[in-house]
Amino acid sequence: MTPPERAAGPDRAVTPGPAVPPRFDLPEPDAFTRPYWDAAGEGRLLIRRCAGCGRAHHYPREFCPYCWSEDVAWERASGRATLYTWSVVHRNDLPPFGDRVPYVAAVVDLAEGPRMMTEVVECAHGDLRIGMGLTVTFREAVPVFRPGR
Repeated sequence: MTPPERAAGPDRAVTPGPAVPPRFDLPEPDAFTRPYWDAAGEGRLLIRRCAGCGRAHHYPREFCPYCWSEDVAWERASGRATLYTWSVVHRNDLPPFGDRVPYVAAVVDLAEGPRMMTEVVECAHGDLRIGMGLTVTFREAVPVFRPGR
């Protein structure tokens, strides 16, 4: 294939537009995870539940990580969670994280049982406490959590 600069000819060279920096905070859905990301885009958090053993899990998988059953289905989560642990990130060179520092990377326990890696927003760092109640919210179709139930 001919590069665009050459395809236009020497007297009609194409000038590339401004470079758009890559983003490392947005998902790349595939056929399996598309329902999860589509629901997140509509403000709903989904998890997977196994019909074999009844346990919920997250991150989305096509099988149950507890009993290996493939009889798992999407389920809407309540959006409630408790803070398990966190770290305040003061430096991150990947776009757009550098513009967000300091931010709170966290692990939360969803009310349905699974643990989930996420970010805590709308909370002063000094107010963070293990076990505090959180509620899901969404930033560009990505689930993050804020204080409250």
